[in-house]
Amino acid sequence: MTQTLLYIDPGTGSMLFSLAIGVATTLVFAVRALAVKLRFVLSGGKAQKISSNKIPYVIFSDHKRYWNVFKPVCDEFERHKIPLVYYTQSADDPALSEKYEFVKAEFIGEGNRGLVRMNMLNAGTVISTTPGLDVLQWRRSKTADRYIHIPHTVTDLSDYRMFGLDHYDAVLCTGQNQVDFIRKIEGLRPTIKRKDCVIVGSTYLDANLERARSLAPHLPSKDNPTVLVAPSWGMSSILNRFGEVLISSLLGSGLKVIVRPHPQSLASEKEMLETLETKFAGKEIEWNFDNDNLSVLNRADILITDFSGIIFDYALIFDRPLIYAETNFDTSPYDADWLDERMWTFRAAEKIGIKLEEKDFHKIGEIIRNAMASERMSEEREKVKKECWQNIGGAAKAIFEYATSAI
Repeated sequence: MTQTLLYIDPGTGSMLFSLAIGVATTLVFAVRALAVKLRFVLSGGKAQKISSNKIPYVIFSDHKRYWNVFKPVCDEFERHKIPLVYYTQSADDPALSEKYEFVKAEFIGEGNRGLVRMNMLNAGTVISTTPGLDVLQWRRSKTADRYIHIPHTVTDLSDYRMFGLDHYDAVLCTGQNQVDFIRKIEGLRPTIKRKDCVIVGSTYLDANLERARSLAPHLPSKDNPTVLVAPSWGMSSILNRFGEVLISSLLGSGLKVIVRPHPQSLASEKEMLETLETKFAGKEIEWNFDNDNLSVLNRADILITDFSGIIFDYALIFDRPLIYAETNFDTSPYDADWLDERMWTFRAAEKIGIKLEEKDFHKIGEIIRNAMASERMSEEREKVKKECWQNIGGAAKAIFEYATSAI
């Protein structure tokens, strides 16, 4: 006798889980409301002050890699002696080892387990760098007052998955490029509530700039340069589109090669990475999986990337040349698909980097050495910096002041 197994594809499964979470959350809040009414009746109809146990300030981090974004903010709360709860979905988040007095870090579980906790949160202000609020599994809690988004990149945010910021109350932007994008999207989707867009700067770039000053000076090698391949993730990324042929071309040109996959690739694209690692086993190639990227960026004479925000981490902190591959980027899953213009990331990359196309892979060594010798892009890097990274050195203070201001 044969058995027929029920198969549910990942997309359908995600929607079903969202529905289940929605039902469960509604029931929880209904029970809470009933309890309040019962207290009112049992007290003879007289209003009583009931403690809400509301947490004034919460940071939600879905991965430890965002600690470089949040640490300066946590430090600011600690300095002002203002209580803050830091919820993380990484059991080894560095926040859990910090010796704070007023900032309390807690691991709430990975994946859906942690999101269930967040969906029932009783809080005043929630700060997060996670897009997709109220889109699928992560829902706005009915007992949380406002949600603030802090970007973890200085791009214009059009490379967020569609509707990624629609349900936030505020976005604390790194520069004018992000404000411009958000206002365009709000104009195209009139049902969206107009959110606060305040330029505060970038916490992680501020911190990296300070740290970079303490690193050992890097001496570039024109004869045998170190090339860092650091892409984004997804089907349009370099490693998915050109991984094998690109790495082969670099190794064939006698270059030192470091490949740093996007952290999300470790979760979503394990098979692709394992195939590449097996293919180049025994070759002169270094695979870098460090949680923090500053050290490996400092070691690189030149960066090769795609649409990843690492373009700006590298160019704006280290003021060195880069090469980018546009990879026929598919905008359909992203908010960029709503815009009748080229993504800001690629327009900026054109100014501060050299475009690489697959037909030029055979002469990649020559392209790299020419890019390292060029001086024209230094002025362009300064112009792009003014667009996307403002209030340099003051981001943590500005975020703290906004988050603790009256709603």
